[in-house]
Amino acid sequence: MRVLLVEDHQPLVKALRQGLEEEGFAVDVATDGEEADVKCRSTSYDVVVLDVMLPKVDGLTLLKRWRGSGINTHVLMLTAKTTTNDKVTGLDAGADDYLPKPFEMDELFARLRALIRRGHQQKDPVLRCYDLEIDTAARAVRRSGRSVQLTPREYALLEFLAFHRGKVVTRSMIWEHLYDEYDENTSNVVDVYIRYLRNKVDKGFDPPLILTRWGEGYMLRGDDDPPPLKV
Repeated sequence: MRVLLVEDHQPLVKALRQGLEEEGFAVDVATDGEEADVKCRSTSYDVVVLDVMLPKVDGLTLLKRWRGSGINTHVLMLTAKTTTNDKVTGLDAGADDYLPKPFEMDELFARLRALIRRGHQQKDPVLRCYDLEIDTAARAVRRSGRSVQLTPREYALLEFLAFHRGKVVTRSMIWEHLYDEYDENTSNVVDVYIRYLRNKVDKGFDPPLILTRWGEGYMLRGDDDPPPLKV
């Protein structure tokens, strides 16, 4: 999933970006409010991690602008402003969650995963498709009770397909949500990772779950998918 990290304290930016990437997130960074505004309006993020005290435009003003213009991306405010009044102000401005500094990284990751599930109307942390189970909290995958070992990029792709189960996702949608602005891969890398996933998730199992809609994109099999879909 793709995250916009809005934070101006460089040591924290470095630590957060590294931690988020190790958790499988694609991370873009903005170090002031103006840069964050441009990026949030031009890219479809799954969640924004937003500091309050920022250069140029503060986080609260930024959040109110986004909500006023119809931007509904989930926002987690991450700030040193820790009083109850600060939290109320942030939530009333349109934040979906509020985490005071200092914080534990594991709690941040859990809150981000919860916001992403909420964005897909998914309360259960375990996503299921036939005999496939994806534990989004443990980042573990099993099929027919057997563990499937995936790389972070493979897992991110499978999770994205699972959140859109039964619906076609285009290559551009996958690219926009799984690759950050610094990634130098070309767009055909999506096809390569689809092939990797099929070898691990579908090979030797029935039915095949990762389907191709020719000329449109890919999808994870839904309950009512017709036989003509090719794999």
